[in-house]
Amino acid sequence: MNMTINIEASDFDQEILQQGELISDNLNMLRLEQYPPDAEKGLRSFSLAEVADYLGVTQNHIKKLHLEGKGPVPATTSSGRRTYTAEQMLELRHFLDKNGRSDFKRYVPHRRAGEPLQIVSVVNFKGGSGKTTTTAHLAQYLALTGHRVLAIDLDPQASLTALHGIQPELDKNPSLFETLRYDDQRKSITEIIQPTNFPGLDIVPANLELQEYEYQTPLAASNKSSPEGRLFFTRISNALKEVEDRYDVVVIDCPPQLGYLTLTALTASTSVLITVHPQMLDIMSMSQFLLMLGGILESIKCRARVKLNWFRYLVTRYEPTDGPQAQMVGFMQAMFSKRMLQNHMLKSTAISDAGITKQTLYEVEKNQFTRTTYDRALDCLNAVNGEITGLIHKAWGRK
Repeated sequence: MNMTINIEASDFDQEILQQGELISDNLNMLRLEQYPPDAEKGLRSFSLAEVADYLGVTQNHIKKLHLEGKGPVPATTSSGRRTYTAEQMLELRHFLDKNGRSDFKRYVPHRRAGEPLQIVSVVNFKGGSGKTTTTAHLAQYLALTGHRVLAIDLDPQASLTALHGIQPELDKNPSLFETLRYDDQRKSITEIIQPTNFPGLDIVPANLELQEYEYQTPLAASNKSSPEGRLFFTRISNALKEVEDRYDVVVIDCPPQLGYLTLTALTASTSVLITVHPQMLDIMSMSQFLLMLGGILESIKCRARVKLNWFRYLVTRYEPTDGPQAQMVGFMQAMFSKRMLQNHMLKSTAISDAGITKQTLYEVEKNQFTRTTYDRALDCLNAVNGEITGLIHKAWGRK
């Protein structure tokens, strides 16, 4: 028995466009409800314990400064509970750096003379590995610990952009494509960078136009009268030279594909973080990604070399009680233990629930979750991001 399903292409085109617009309109309504009155993300205040942890001092030390009238004045509840805004935490960091024993400890970890800009690309060939979540939390952690950070969303799907309160199809912010394009309409990266709700963290948003770079680059490369296409891999590194004095670390969220965008990011990078979900299909996919990447880099190494201070594999969405996952992690550790982060990112409902409201765990209020669930996820995030921060500092030659 033969059955024929008739779907008119024109009807399908119109329907998916209408559904895309419907989703966009409803997301914007949610944004207006979540971030009144101007639909821009704010940021919660931080408890005394959190501030002490990010600054690397004791709570008593901060209390003493407050009682002595030094540093910013926190908000204080009737019960005496102190909270600081992120701006005040940064102000306090600079106060400690100026007035503390600077020969013993530096509270402001900005780059010093001779320390190059660190560019960390977060990559994976397969979607769903936690790549964007990893990028967002890493960039925000670095900002909270006093670094000057630029996050670049290089994925046309713009998930990192959305997490920072920007809706590409409505806000009409330009993407890095405006800096990478090959025609005379190219813009400086300084025109594209946007501030975020985290002091010390800026972002280069993404939008669907980024995909044009994948189409334009091979055409430019075939143009023998212009060297720009053949040297496509220098475009991000050249763009960052304009702003390298403004930042300590750049974190790039690469698209989940091995195209020209990813290759351009990798050749600009000083380090690479490969996220991997410990499932057999994901490990197999990562194997193909590495083989393809190695082959492509081998073919262009006469023109471009990827010179890294470090690269690491980060196990994400890990469930230690899941036998097959634990087996996959053991399998990876047996093969390249020196290239794996010692800390793994555990699967957490706190992180996924925060994402429902387009927030990270560093943004949400603790009281929205069961205390043990929140603390477990935050401790895990801080351990992973602290280890990565240590690698960045080691690349600078710091102990």
